Amino acid sequence: MSETVNPLPEDPEGDESKNPMEQFIFHQRRGLEEFGKAMESLLPPRFKEHTQAAGNEFATGFRVLIDAAIDEIKKASEMEDPDMQRQAEQERQASANLAAEEETDGETGGSSRKIRVELDD
Repeated sequence: MSETVNPLPEDPEGDESKNPMEQFIFHQRRGLEEFGKAMESLLPPRFKEHTQAAGNEFATGFRVLIDAAIDEIKKASEMEDPDMQRQAEQERQASANLAAEEETDGETGGSSRKIRVELDD
């Protein structure tokens, strides 16, 4: 069995041009990359394949759960209190009426303002 040596990437700028912290980070990153390659070489290819499939299934399960939660939230928001819907519709209608009145006042050049007061029953 022949051993192949992975060539390490060389520091293109040289160690003397970097400060000690940058040198430390560079060497730590290289060490982690090599450690990852060493661990990967210990695992059989089928293990990697099944691990990836397991991760995909895990993510798909969460996706289904989140989609179901979104659907339930939509259903709940559609079934909100009818009194609240009626009140919101009245507020929208009142603001639309006010905007229409302001628009007609602006067209006629009138300087008077109408004030509409709605009393609750």
